[in-house]
Amino acid sequence: MLRLVTTSLCLHCQRIRRLPPLRAFSNPGGTAENQVTVEALYDLSVDIQKIRQLKGWVLHQSPAYVSETASLLRDMGAEGPMIARVLELYPEAVLCSPEQQQAQRELWRSVCPRERDLVGIIEKFPASFFTSSSHHANQRANIDYFQSLHLNKRIVTKLMASAPQSFSCPVGQNEEMVRTLQQAYLELGGDAANMKIWLQKLLSQNPFVLLKPPEVLRDNLLFLRDRGFTTSELLRLLSKLRGFVIELNPDCMRHTLAYSQETLGCSEAELRDMVLNCPALLYYPEVILAERFEGLLRAGVTIAQITQTLTVLELTKQIVSYRIQRLQSYGYDVRTGSLQALNGTKKDFEMSSGKLQLRRERPLFNPVAPLKGDD
Repeated sequence: MLRLVTTSLCLHCQRIRRLPPLRAFSNPGGTAENQVTVEALYDLSVDIQKIRQLKGWVLHQSPAYVSETASLLRDMGAEGPMIARVLELYPEAVLCSPEQQQAQRELWRSVCPRERDLVGIIEKFPASFFTSSSHHANQRANIDYFQSLHLNKRIVTKLMASAPQSFSCPVGQNEEMVRTLQQAYLELGGDAANMKIWLQKLLSQNPFVLLKPPEVLRDNLLFLRDRGFTTSELLRLLSKLRGFVIELNPDCMRHTLAYSQETLGCSEAELRDMVLNCPALLYYPEVILAERFEGLLRAGVTIAQITQTLTVLELTKQIVSYRIQRLQSYGYDVRTGSLQALNGTKKDFEMSSGKLQLRRERPLFNPVAPLKGDD
């Protein structure tokens, strides 16, 4: 009998611990939280305090569709922890009606037919999926437009996920920007047969290019032409930057180029060649370039060494510092060696530094060197 009472009390305590706090929170306007929403989120193991701190206003809205949102995600293959993460990151999702959510599901399936892939997109970009129904017509029109350009579904999906604003706006805005990009590509001598591939790469690497006014591209190309870049060089630069040139403006580029030229002590013609080999000299702000130059010079590297391996400026100060220390531990001194050892992706660096470590642990055998102990 005592065992039964104890078991009953334990179960009762567990139920009590699972209940959300009874305290009713109010927003500045005096409206109490929607307790149905709070309890439903709590049952999904969502961090309520995190939502209160970042987007507490959502908890005061009614109606809210917490269980319906969870059911949709679960039906698409999402598991509990993932559902909780999505709702913590973007609690506004519960304000979308089941009809809106289903409409979005069908819309996304037209470019991302595998729901397992779609769940992965929602986990990273929930705001792109749970959007207002007022944008649905624009989304549909933009999908049709980008598919008419014969862009593959993977590119269109990436655009929708990472730059949803470009799909919510009227399709005419995107049409104008794409025409401007295509026109610039052809006017600079680009091959019409390769234009689709060029456009796909540009949009894939910088989807936000679509959100910029076309005039920005024209102004930046005119500025660079005035600085002495030839037509073929402009095409090379535009292709290498993959749309980052849209993020710049003439005033910003003027300051960055002036700083780069003064620091490297080169002529304008030499600077243009350097920019073509290392666009960082053009598109990073002066303050960032100054920090990177300073970090290298403090490590004992000379300007001449930097000039020979300019791409080292693509790396952050922290990455360069870590790599220099790592190389030093293997006996490699960047002050006397090439900075090329610092370059590359993380995987590239791990491979090259691993070879240095191996060489240090197992020195190369010299067949003509006298053996120890020989007289």
